[in-house]
Amino acid sequence: MTALLLGLTLPALPASAASFDCNGQTLAADEKVICENRDLNDADVKMVTTFEILTGLLAMGTRGEMQEDQATWLKRRQACGGDVECIRTAYVQRLKQLSETFEKIDRPL
Repeated sequence: MTALLLGLTLPALPASAASFDCNGQTLAADEKVICENRDLNDADVKMVTTFEILTGLLAMGTRGEMQEDQATWLKRRQACGGDVECIRTAYVQRLKQLSETFEKIDRPL
């Protein structure tokens, strides 16, 4: 099931990433790099899709914690500026965290 959840990606449109509009006038350095790099754009789509799915599956207390973790992660990604490898690493780490969160969800046998 984890593979299905984390393997879920939506086709990335060239003009937008999942979490922001690439046509915006005030893009931060990390957002510009994400919009310019297909693999980072795809990682953004995968991360946001996975985050949204998990948000719907978690209890309110855990959901709030995950949202706080997401805000903290976003600040780390933004600190990368235009560094492609830093941004790529940030997505790999966040997707791993989200996968671990999914594995901890109590579900019936």
